[in-house]
Amino acid sequence: MIYGFYGGKFMPMHKGHLYCIDTAARQCDHVTVIMFVGGNDEMHIRQTDSDPLLQVESRFRQVQRVCQYYDNVECHLVDVSKLKYPDGSEDWDAETPLVRQFVPKMDFVYSSEPSYDAYFKRAYPEAVHVIVDEKRTAFPISGTMIRAMQTIKEKEKWMV
Repeated sequence: MIYGFYGGKFMPMHKGHLYCIDTAARQCDHVTVIMFVGGNDEMHIRQTDSDPLLQVESRFRQVQRVCQYYDNVECHLVDVSKLKYPDGSEDWDAETPLVRQFVPKMDFVYSSEPSYDAYFKRAYPEAVHVIVDEKRTAFPISGTMIRAMQTIKEKEKWMV
């Protein structure tokens, strides 16, 4: 069996996320998707953006809906709100054991961010970091771009 892992905030779930999940699902026998909640970025975004699509329950429903299309993909929710350094910054290393509860074996870890490489090598040394659509050419979108869009019609073009 080949195991993959993909995690994120999914604020909101968009076609770039789906592309990454689809890539992992095609390359692995089993993929675990984890939605992290309670992180600093999320808290800051939710203080300034009241869009109902950014609420935890709505986001997790989006993730569940996408994952159900794949027989080999499961999803989980992990609260990281209490995993902080004394200065208040996020402690990603403290998240690793929480991920390992759901993903004890991992061959590949997926993201679109090369900057995560050092953390992934430390946290999941047995896994190869697969960078999917780094330049966002397949789907030139990000959660930040969607949140900045003014109309539902604009957002719907990119969301799943």
